[in-house]
Amino acid sequence: MQTWRPPQKIHVKVLGLAWHGGRLLAAEVTRDDGTVKGVRPPGGSIEFGETREEALAREFREELGCEIAIDGPWTTFENLFWHEGAQGHEFIFAVNIYLLDESLYRRPEITLAEHDRSVWTARWFYPLALPAGVELYPAGLAAHLQT
Repeated sequence: MQTWRPPQKIHVKVLGLAWHGGRLLAAEVTRDDGTVKGVRPPGGSIEFGETREEALAREFREELGCEIAIDGPWTTFENLFWHEGAQGHEFIFAVNIYLLDESLYRRPEITLAEHDRSVWTARWFYPLALPAGVELYPAGLAAHLQT
């Protein structure tokens, strides 16, 4: 069981929006008890000296072991949120991408491995038709997808 709390500082992150048949690749966000409270596209923090493009490519190499191609313009979100009683604050750059390892599109479930050895499960979701009680993160992404 993983317990995660948002760091008490502002983070700048990138998210890759990989699509397949109208479904978005997103990792499950769980509560401390293991129940799924939401889903979030893969990505991670931009490191000092990295461009957002470099950070996104690195994150997908590290987490999924694949290269990506960016497809379109970037969208930016400010995300103020609460997780298990702790507040988080992020600025997020999100962009549509293609996964260059096409076998990933045929997998119903993909395991994402973080640098801290934590493991997450990603699946293909219809982002505007999630199961009851499951939210799309970050806040504002659903509204952006409807435009």
